[in-house]
Amino acid sequence: MHDAVRGAPAGTVAGRMRFTEQGEIINEKYGLRGIAMRTLEQSAASVAAASLLPAANETVHPTWSQMMSTVANVSRDRYQSLTRHTEGFFEYFRTATPIDVIERMRIGSRPASRREQKGIDDLRAIPWVFAWTQARFVLPGWFGLGSGLQAAVEQFGHDAFADMMRDWHFVRALMADAEMVLAKSDLEVAERYSHLSGDLHERFFPIIKNEFDLTLHYILELSNNNWLLDGDKTLQRTILLRNPYIDPMSLLQIDLLRRWRAGDREDAALLGALLAGVNGIAQGLQNTG
Repeated sequence: MHDAVRGAPAGTVAGRMRFTEQGEIINEKYGLRGIAMRTLEQSAASVAAASLLPAANETVHPTWSQMMSTVANVSRDRYQSLTRHTEGFFEYFRTATPIDVIERMRIGSRPASRREQKGIDDLRAIPWVFAWTQARFVLPGWFGLGSGLQAAVEQFGHDAFADMMRDWHFVRALMADAEMVLAKSDLEVAERYSHLSGDLHERFFPIIKNEFDLTLHYILELSNNNWLLDGDKTLQRTILLRNPYIDPMSLLQIDLLRRWRAGDREDAALLGALLAGVNGIAQGLQNTG
């Protein structure tokens, strides 16, 4: 939290800051008095540091802005090239994830899509991210970043990018978030979901896997770590401890999806089991994405 708050634009944190919490994590952060107090202490400390410490007024070097523009532009183009401009990807998404179950859940105040679905642009952001998280890809959180980092490192050099990471709180927070998302992803389990898409699996999964490996490589190289979350042993240990409980639920969900779809999605008992599984996996991962 400290890097994220101190990395906010100059002048936006001056003794106060407004937070918006996702609904599903309110109980996690504030449900118990001790945890609520710890959450508030962390927030207050971060705001105080951003308001008072000299580093809060850090100057963004022009080269840093150029580097991050390269990362942003290349990452965006790579992401949109796959998700919006590659024929067949929307069908892959609808078959490789449990989006058809999520659409039947009574969550949120709005439907999952804005109108009759003909493509990704018709789908709302929350079910889009939720579905990829359920299938253990967590694809919107990292896809394209590896290509962006590679382009920036090749253009400006490894040392220059590493120096920016060390001295710019914003970039440190960004990379930490990406590292956390990669740690929550599980491409071995995701590959099993991918097989639900039939022939589309061979077309799309290698693309996703290659970008995942590229992102993982640059995250570890630039952070100078051997394993994801080496700099946050508590979170690293938490994910390692809870994954053995989430994995069986994911494997069960894959089997239930295959059976439910084979029956034209008409079996109410299977749907009930799938809905329970979605809730269980979301609780295990600690968020919807």
